[in-house]
Amino acid sequence: MKELFLEIGTEEIPAGFVPKALEEMDALIRKELSSLRIKHGDVKTFGTPRRLVLSVSNVAEMQEDISIQVMGPAKKAAFDDKGNLTKAAEGFARSQGVDVSDLKVVETPKGEYLAVQKEEKGRPVADLLEEILPRLISSISFRKSMRWRDLDVRFARPIHWIVALFGFDVIPFSFGEVKSGNESRGHRFMAPASFKVSGLADYLDKTEKGFVIVDHEKRKAIIREQVHKLASSSNGLVIEDKELLDTVAFLVEYPVALLGSFEGEFLNLPKDVLITAMRKHQKYFSLVDKDGILLPHFIAVSNTAAKDIDVVRKGNERVLRARLSDAAFFYNEDKKIPLEKRVEKLKGVVFQAKLGTVYEKMERFKSITLFLADILKPEVKETVSRAAYLCKADLVTGMVGEFPELQGIMGREYARVANEDAEVAAAIYDHYLPRFAEDGVPVSDAGAILSIADRIDTICGCFGIGQIPTGATDPFALRRHTIAIINIILTRNYRISISMLADKAIELLSGKITRPAEDVKKEVMEYIRVRVMNLLTGDGYPADVVDAVLSANFDDIVRSARIVRALSEIKKRPDFEPLAIAFKRAGNITRGTARTTVDSSLFQHQAERVLYDSSSMVRVTVPKLTLQEDFDSALIEVSTLKGPVDAFFDGVMVMDKDEKIKNNRLALLWGVSDIFSGFADFSKITTTSGQ
Repeated sequence: MKELFLEIGTEEIPAGFVPKALEEMDALIRKELSSLRIKHGDVKTFGTPRRLVLSVSNVAEMQEDISIQVMGPAKKAAFDDKGNLTKAAEGFARSQGVDVSDLKVVETPKGEYLAVQKEEKGRPVADLLEEILPRLISSISFRKSMRWRDLDVRFARPIHWIVALFGFDVIPFSFGEVKSGNESRGHRFMAPASFKVSGLADYLDKTEKGFVIVDHEKRKAIIREQVHKLASSSNGLVIEDKELLDTVAFLVEYPVALLGSFEGEFLNLPKDVLITAMRKHQKYFSLVDKDGILLPHFIAVSNTAAKDIDVVRKGNERVLRARLSDAAFFYNEDKKIPLEKRVEKLKGVVFQAKLGTVYEKMERFKSITLFLADILKPEVKETVSRAAYLCKADLVTGMVGEFPELQGIMGREYARVANEDAEVAAAIYDHYLPRFAEDGVPVSDAGAILSIADRIDTICGCFGIGQIPTGATDPFALRRHTIAIINIILTRNYRISISMLADKAIELLSGKITRPAEDVKKEVMEYIRVRVMNLLTGDGYPADVVDAVLSANFDDIVRSARIVRALSEIKKRPDFEPLAIAFKRAGNITRGTARTTVDSSLFQHQAERVLYDSSSMVRVTVPKLTLQEDFDSALIEVSTLKGPVDAFFDGVMVMDKDEKIKNNRLALLWGVSDIFSGFADFSKITTTSGQ
């Protein structure tokens, strides 16, 4: 067993590229080793802006041997009438490099065939790694990659060196013009000299002495400690920001935090403007006092230990001062024009070439907000109407032009400056929520309704012109918009019809969409259904239960989620599986048959009467319980039919020779199937028997 070690040394890779590259390296090496039957231990990856590192412990030195059965011609083609081998059989033996005596006849699902059992000896892993590693490097994907010089290779940034070791031996290969070896390098400025390494432990020790903290988790811990220590020294608290911490950790190899300041006059700007200017553009951490009030300080993280930290501090302060001065200028200029007067300018801003301007989009989703408000909260109609009219106006302000991530935030601020109603201002900001996976949903009904309306217009519009997301592209973030709608509906317990919502959005897009409305709706509904399924299974509900419920109906997402919860609980009961099998059997028998009315005078067995009476009682009680949305009790009530259904199947021949008797029994089973079909498609429930 030996250690496999790989380091790819590069020019500075963008911070956002590194985490995904490390994930891919882990997955790629596992796949390669597994497919080639190479046993191994733990896989570890590390990364900095200038290096991607992979280590695999306890890698076998020889590929595992394998015994494989190679199939040849059918027996009838391999032997003639006298039982002698044919040329086909001899040719098969020759092609496999074996004697005809090694051929055997084996039984397969398709009949008897000639076969040969071959033993394939494993190759030395060192030889295989010469093929694996170049393939692995070229398989790492990046949002953008580049070529350099006239080389026929691509990577995120030019590669300068490669360390590739198996035990203490170099794995020889080339990538472009770079040959693998056993020499790494330290920090670009503080310790640029090369040094030899013999494995991960030796490498980590020597790189740290060379002012490189290769372990990104260790770098994050160092940054976190330094930042909090500096914040305490200024009687402040750091605004916790996991995303910023992750980004900064992949911007530096040797973190050195420093405390800087800016002029107090800038605190007159909205807090979010200051934080955004520091966070997005400069990657600075912001500080607040114990009451959450922003302080005129920031913490930057440098990539070098400077001889004179004051020079670095002043440089950072100078850059931030210019950025904040720009922000102050835009803010003061923007306030001169009320938000309402900017709305007309949206007629000159294209949302999407085929879907029109932002102004046209605003008019569409304004109509949707009023439609939703009538259903959900009529008392907020005036608020959502005004908020819908104003919510995109900040797109044409100088501040949002400079800081696009402030859209919605500046809309709220400028609405306040213009003395708009406080609920209108709040809804303008809220309608952008949730902005990302962990973000909260809108806190107000007006903001929630506006958010749903804006997003469903985008979803239906994009589907309507064929801009449908694929696995690789989603330029209009339709997945995020769909998940946001679902989360808002579930969190705020909104009882709305997704079908009606889609109909309204598609109706308002008439003249813009280029595809048949019925096709658009069908695809939008399925797209939303799949996202609902993913969310519910992600919450831990069984996939078969979720699929069964959503296949029956998902138009009311809140109702569907409650049925999923109730059915998931009843599935835990020991008697659930036989119940499921009984209902699936009833559904299978009735599938494709015509519906008729049950005639009790045609009953010939007591089991028919019992099932009829039992199902009739359940059909009375279950609708009352479902109307109250007591799905737990309703499903328990449905489960009482298990005994009568079992007795019916045990004692009655459904497909009787008498057509009337047969149809009457099918009608009885139709009635049983219908009871459960209001909850779920039982055929999708998984049972161990496979029935």
